[in-house]
Amino acid sequence: MPDGEITTREALVTRYGEPKGHIGRKEMPRLNAHCRRFIELSPFVTLASSAGGDGPADCSPRGGEPGFVRILDDTSVALPDRPGNNRTDTFKNVMENPHIALLFMVPGLNEVLRINGRASLRTDAALLESMVEKGKQPRAVLVVEVEAVYFHCGKAIVRADLWNP
Repeated sequence: MPDGEITTREALVTRYGEPKGHIGRKEMPRLNAHCRRFIELSPFVTLASSAGGDGPADCSPRGGEPGFVRILDDTSVALPDRPGNNRTDTFKNVMENPHIALLFMVPGLNEVLRINGRASLRTDAALLESMVEKGKQPRAVLVVEVEAVYFHCGKAIVRADLWNP
């Protein structure tokens, strides 16, 4: 183990402390009106997955017209799979380990919305048909069951001056 490496939760808490105030309580088990509106406005989301305990991690960008991620209900969202590089890393990971994370961004806004959940790859005809865009049906749809959702503060976006052209 390299000198100075943090390897236990106890050491992590000793170094950082516990979240203060509302930070530790902002996580919700379902989408509220603010979450729904943010997703509707978002043209971009990153999708993080892992093949499992020893498998590689993956983070994949996904984009489309604002609202391309469909809200199915208060506890599930659907991401259409549009043509890309055909690597299917995320889908392979989900088959081994359904736990994923989504990070939604809206240009010009500093906050980001995070969803942690369980994903499944679907090819239901009705679902595919409901997500046709520009006359093209997705090959598959990743349906995510929400386990936790919350807004991150905008400090990283502000530090990066991300929206400054």
